[in-house]
Amino acid sequence: MTGIKDDLHAKLKASRAVMLAKVEGISDYDMRRPMTPTGTNLLGMIKHLVGVEHVYFGDSFDRTPPDTLPWNEDGTVWEGADMWAKADESSDDILGLYHRACAHSDATIEALDITTPGRVPHWPSPDTTLGYLMVWVLTDTAQHAGHADILRELIDGSTGSDTATSDTDWSTYVQRIQAAADTFRD
Repeated sequence: MTGIKDDLHAKLKASRAVMLAKVEGISDYDMRRPMTPTGTNLLGMIKHLVGVEHVYFGDSFDRTPPDTLPWNEDGTVWEGADMWAKADESSDDILGLYHRACAHSDATIEALDITTPGRVPHWPSPDTTLGYLMVWVLTDTAQHAGHADILRELIDGSTGSDTATSDTDWSTYVQRIQAAADTFRD
C-alpha cells in the first residue's frame, strides 16, 4: 500500500506523460500553432509547465532548478511569454527543459516529506507545504493535459489513448450527441 505522497506523485507523472504524448509525431508547426482564440498551443503549454515545475518544486524549497528560464528572469512570464515558443526556441530545447525540470521536481518530491514547508513569494499567503504544491502542480498539469488532448484531436483527430474506436464509430456517436443538442436549438 502506498501513501498519499506516492499516489499524488504517480498521478503527476501520468499527467506529464500525457502532455509529452500529445506532441509526439506531429510537426513543429502543429506543436506551435495557436488552436484557440486565446492562442493556446501544445508546445506553449509544455513551456508553461517547465516554469510551474521550476517554481513550485525548485524555487519554493530553495532547490535550484537545472536551467535558467529567460522568461522568468526578465519578468515576461507575467505577459504570457511562457505560453508560446518564439521562433528561436526549438521544440527539442523546450522538451529538454521539461524533462530536466520534471527530473529535478521528482528528486525534490522524493527527498522531502509531504509536510515540508515551502514558500511561494508571489502568492498572497506565501507559506505552503510540499503536499499542497503537489496537489497544485498535479491540478495544473492535469488541466493542461486535458487541453492538450483536445488540441491534438483538432490537429489530427488523435483522441486519448483509445485507438480501438474507428472514425465511423465516432461519427455515429457525434451524430447522436448533435441530435440531442438540436432539440434545444432556438
